[in-house]
Amino acid sequence: MIEKDKIRKILIIKLRGIGDVVLSTIVLENLKTDFPEADIDFLTEKPSNFFLENIPLINEVIIFRKKSLSDRIKQITEIRKRKYDIIFDFYSNPATALLTFFSGAKYRAGFPYKGRNYAYNLKGPEERGKYHAAQLHLEFLKILNLSHSSSHLLFGINNTDMDFARSFIKNNFPGKIAICGISPSGGWQSKKCDADIFAIFADGIADNFNVNMLILWGPGDFEDAVKIKSLMKNDAVLIPETNICKMAAFISQCSFILANDSGPMHISTAVKTPVLSLHGPTSPFLQGPFGDMHEWYRVENLECIECNLLDCNRNHECFKNMEICSVIEKIQRLIDKNNIRLNERN
Repeated sequence: MIEKDKIRKILIIKLRGIGDVVLSTIVLENLKTDFPEADIDFLTEKPSNFFLENIPLINEVIIFRKKSLSDRIKQITEIRKRKYDIIFDFYSNPATALLTFFSGAKYRAGFPYKGRNYAYNLKGPEERGKYHAAQLHLEFLKILNLSHSSSHLLFGINNTDMDFARSFIKNNFPGKIAICGISPSGGWQSKKCDADIFAIFADGIADNFNVNMLILWGPGDFEDAVKIKSLMKNDAVLIPETNICKMAAFISQCSFILANDSGPMHISTAVKTPVLSLHGPTSPFLQGPFGDMHEWYRVENLECIECNLLDCNRNHECFKNMEICSVIEKIQRLIDKNNIRLNERN
């Protein structure tokens, strides 16, 4: 049992992509419930540090050092000096397990993976495939008899970035209230719906619903974003080059978005913008948008569906076989259940 009254310093470890880190923020409000006087620090990788630094519940964000063995040894020494009472290693790979083991923390919590059990004296769920990636973190807390009632994902956006997004949208869509964001981002090439298909879906949304179209893009997406705009029959506006926090600000100003399984998809759930996500190689049940306000779509009855391959070795049927009528149906459902107001027709 954790002696809650003695916990004053907490470290959360979560590496990998922005979406993975966003999903782990579900623990923050819960930990503050159990440990209201404790400082919560967060160890992560760039660029997730930028949005974490804007979350008031987090005391300090630490960048994970992975370049060399000497860097890792230095970081272990630094972590030991901080004298954490409990560490939650929600990544639990060999490097973070080693850091946790040598941290000096009395309580060391992590997933019971083979070869890493030595590092932890508190263990999370064994069967990760049973839960959505966000819910998995709540199950982790539940096993440790900690609060797990809050299901809020968090994403910090500062006023400067929010003002930038609002000003851009006001200037490009004067007097309009309904905006559909289009996000072609995807961490793996296989998770990205083809740009020509995305353009068809975007036109379908514009034709069926009185909304303005805003194309969202980040590093590695510009070519797809430009192609989508050029292929569309309807008008669409590209956002300017942004950082991750400005991107989130734009997403927060959309009425809803259409996205691949990606960081922007998870950001939309954190900023409470309804999203329809498109899935091929990944499971919407495990990695889809978290919460009842969202929708997802995939082509069923494909033998290769949910292959989890980084690169498609077929013909991308999981996206090419998607039907515009199904996308429109899902968008209508998204609009209805979230009471989204559309623009008035001229």
